[in-house]
Amino acid sequence: VLLVAYVGYVGLGAGVLQALERPAEVQAAQRLLQQHWELLANHTCLRGAALQRLIQGIIEAYKSGVTLQGNSTSLGRWDFSGSFFFSISAITTIGYGNLSPSTVAGRIFCILFALFGIPLNLVLLNEIGQVMLLGVQRCAHRLEEMFRWKIKAALLMKTCALVSGLLLFLLLPPLLFSDKEGWTYEEGFYYSFITLSTIGFGDYVIGMNPDRTYPGWYKNVISLWILFGMAWLALVIKFCINLLE
Repeated sequence: VLLVAYVGYVGLGAGVLQALERPAEVQAAQRLLQQHWELLANHTCLRGAALQRLIQGIIEAYKSGVTLQGNSTSLGRWDFSGSFFFSISAITTIGYGNLSPSTVAGRIFCILFALFGIPLNLVLLNEIGQVMLLGVQRCAHRLEEMFRWKIKAALLMKTCALVSGLLLFLLLPPLLFSDKEGWTYEEGFYYSFITLSTIGFGDYVIGMNPDRTYPGWYKNVISLWILFGMAWLALVIKFCINLLE
């Protein structure tokens, strides 16, 4: 019964997403094809094969973190700040997919790094979650002693912890992303949940816009936000699992 419910739920998601996203995909494909033929028609010196190679080269370079800016290229994804953020995304299993090692040595190191880093990250997240839970329990116990509340104190503290977590990890960060990345609030909220839940599609990633200048503290603060936000969301998901079970 659980397996049927699971497959049905996934099937429902697939059907809704197909209905919502397929028309936009078709329009984007038609628009791209039209722009391609207009470019070849207006610039007869271009050849289809050469243009295709250039497009493919741009795509491969972008995957490596290199973008064209006029007559020069921009670097910076593999500086220490970018590498630190990639390390966080690797051991937290977010795996945005927008950046990956291109050298054999880098790939081998990434495997070994993740092999030991993922268990370390899980242990740390569990400890952070336990500290958060212990703090809520202690506050509830103090309220019980002060006001002689029992069930009300526990419910009040759980509600406060939920609301505080929503503010700190999901509702307020999109304001920072709107300022630093130029995203809308909805895009920032979407990125926040996709990141903290470790889904990590990679369609939105911070600090990757070559036209923007980011402060040095930006990625470090976001890394801490990811760490504590994942611990908080793990507690929420654990509570949902208990309800389902």
